Amino acid sequence: MMVSETCNLAKVHAQAVAFSSECDKNRMLVAAAEALTSRDGEILDANREDLNEFTREAWLRDRLMLNEARIAGMAEGLRKLVQLPCPVGEVIERHTTAGGLEIARVRVPFGVVGIIYEARPNVTADAIGLCIKSGNAVVLRGSKDARRSNEAIVRVIRQAIAAEGYDPEFIQLLSDCSREGAREFMRQKDHLDVLIPRGSASLIQSALQNATVPVIETGTGNCHVYVERSAELPMAQAILVNAKTQRVSVCNACESLVADRAFAQKYLAALLEPLVERGVQLVGDEEACALVPAVAPAADSDFYAEFLAMKLSVKIVADVGEAIAWINAHSTHHSEAIVTSDDAAAERFLREIDSACVYRNASTRFTDGFEFGFGAEMGISTQKLHARGPMGLRELTSYKFIIRGNGQVRG
Repeated sequence: MMVSETCNLAKVHAQAVAFSSECDKNRMLVAAAEALTSRDGEILDANREDLNEFTREAWLRDRLMLNEARIAGMAEGLRKLVQLPCPVGEVIERHTTAGGLEIARVRVPFGVVGIIYEARPNVTADAIGLCIKSGNAVVLRGSKDARRSNEAIVRVIRQAIAAEGYDPEFIQLLSDCSREGAREFMRQKDHLDVLIPRGSASLIQSALQNATVPVIETGTGNCHVYVERSAELPMAQAILVNAKTQRVSVCNACESLVADRAFAQKYLAALLEPLVERGVQLVGDEEACALVPAVAPAADSDFYAEFLAMKLSVKIVADVGEAIAWINAHSTHHSEAIVTSDDAAAERFLREIDSACVYRNASTRFTDGFEFGFGAEMGISTQKLHARGPMGLRELTSYKFIIRGNGQVRG
């Protein structure tokens, strides 16, 4: 089926979910969750076929790989959505004008959400679940690397929804995985209401440059952990090790360490020792190299990079002010953390860092819709219009004004 035909099919059937009751949406989600776990063998077989043909970078392979635990996590995300209130119909604000008009601003679905993503079949289930609960039709365009996995997940979920008596045609998966098909998808302004790219920097830039559909930018993650001079070494070690190594292939993993000079001169070697033991490649500025022999000289580009690998850049700064300036200049405005015992330094960092998520004494790995209690996420928005940070149900709605009168006319 052609790209435009697939997108139009989702639009034609959008009302099937837009006007569904919350009870009906929850029944769809429960059915989808149960189907994912009961038919996980079918999905894993498809995923193995994708992995057998995969020849790209190791970090992408990790994103592509499914196992029983990951599928169970996908199902749990759908069940979590059942427990959350549906945002559609929520009255955001209401007032009455001097002329007696009652004006209410009310949440409504976008309509048709397009999502284009790379090698992450879990996104398929997350996107479907979020769109069901927020009342949106969805058109999915995954990469060719995950084609069989995505097809299996969509088939399982659509069949489960149909078995409950609902029309599943508001869920569509593009069969065209070519670059030309991707560009055509980005220009379906007559059928899509919003486009969400999720993946590499090149994919996101392609969407921003080529799309005629409004784009919500989800960002790459050059995330920083800043260790301030008053930080406790054990806490700093635990946070840095988790943020860097717990899962290196994700956008909320730490890529850059920034350390106060006063802390670094005493403790930098000890701070980095657990990373060295785990095989993390360290690159840094001249001062970091002088303090720790395991740190190799960094190229300037290293301080801007999302490595998605066992690699970390290290920068030494004088104080919290210099740390804030450095991070704001080099980050992708995704997630940054400060490790400190100083309340004033923490509050300044939280206030002045210009990123979607800013932490005190916690790992950047918590930037996640499930961890934030959103059930799942459509992506981490690093832009400032409409949505910022993990995009849950409310971020997949717009609003309209409903005005009630009793015969008023304008003079």
